[in-house]
Amino acid sequence: MKSPYFVYTVLTAVSCVSVAISTSASAATLTAVDTELSLLVDVSGSIDDREFDLQKKGYANTFLNPNLFNDFISKGPLGKIAVNVIYWSNALQQQEVVGWTLIDSVAASQQFANAINATTREFFGVTAPGSAIAFATPKFFNNDFEGTRQVIDVSGDGEENDGTDTETARNMALARGIDAINGIIVSSDPVVKNFYLKEILGGVNGDGSPAFLVEAATFDEFNSAIDKKIKAEIKVNSIPVGAIPVEEAPIPIKEVPIPVKAAPASVPEPSSVLSVLALSSVSVSSMLKRKQKYNL
Repeated sequence: MKSPYFVYTVLTAVSCVSVAISTSASAATLTAVDTELSLLVDVSGSIDDREFDLQKKGYANTFLNPNLFNDFISKGPLGKIAVNVIYWSNALQQQEVVGWTLIDSVAASQQFANAINATTREFFGVTAPGSAIAFATPKFFNNDFEGTRQVIDVSGDGEENDGTDTETARNMALARGIDAINGIIVSSDPVVKNFYLKEILGGVNGDGSPAFLVEAATFDEFNSAIDKKIKAEIKVNSIPVGAIPVEEAPIPIKEVPIPVKAAPASVPEPSSVLSVLALSSVSVSSMLKRKQKYNL
C-alpha cells in the first residue's frame, strides 16, 4: 500500500501539470496578430480643443482609409493587427478610450475609426508621458491577442513635467517585452524633439531599424504625419521618409543565468514521480509563445 506521502506527492504533481496544461490552453485561445499597437495620445492642457479634434481626426482618418488595410495590414504574414487608444495627461490621468480591437478587414478598420471619432476628452492637465507608458504596458499582457510584435506609439507636443520618470518607464516597458516605442511630436521646438529622442524612443522595429520619431510642425500637419507613421509601424519593413531614428543603440535586456544544483546521490520513489511529472509540466509550458499572457 502506498504511503499517504506518496499519494500526496503524486496528486501535487498532477495538479501542477493540470495547471500548466490549462495555462497552455488559455494561451491557445488568444488571437494571433502581426502587431499589437497601442496609441498613446497626449491630451494635456497645452493642446486646445481645436488641436485635440485635429489630432483625433488624424487617427480616425488613417483607419477610415481602405488603403490602410488593403495595402498594409493585409500584407502581413497573418494579415491582421490589434490596436487600442489611450488618452493621457498628468501622472493620474490615463484612460483607455478604445479597447483592444481586432483589425482584420476594411470594415473592422473603419469601425475602429468610428470608435475613435466617438471618444471625448476628459483631461486637461500637465504632461506625464512616463506615466502613460507605464499605464499602457501591462495592457499588452491582459488582452485577447498574441502579437508577433508589440509596439507603443506616443504622440505629444511637450516634454515631461509630471509623473513617472519617462526614461525609466521606457526601459521597463522594453524589459518586459515591448519591441519598440516610437514617437510623433507636434512641435518644432528642439527641446521637445531631443526629449523624445533621448527618453521616449527605444527598441527595434520589424526590419531591425531603431525606433523612430515623426515630426509635425503644427496640428494641421498631424493627419498626414500620423498616417505615415502608423503605416510604417504596420508594414515593419522601413521607417517613414523624413522620420528621425533614435541614435542610441537599443537597450539590451540582461539575461540572468539560473544556477544548476548538483543532482542528489539517490532519489526517493515519490520524488521520482514528481520529477517526471514536473518535467512534463515544463515541456507543456515551453510550448507557449514567447509572450505569455497573464494578469499583472
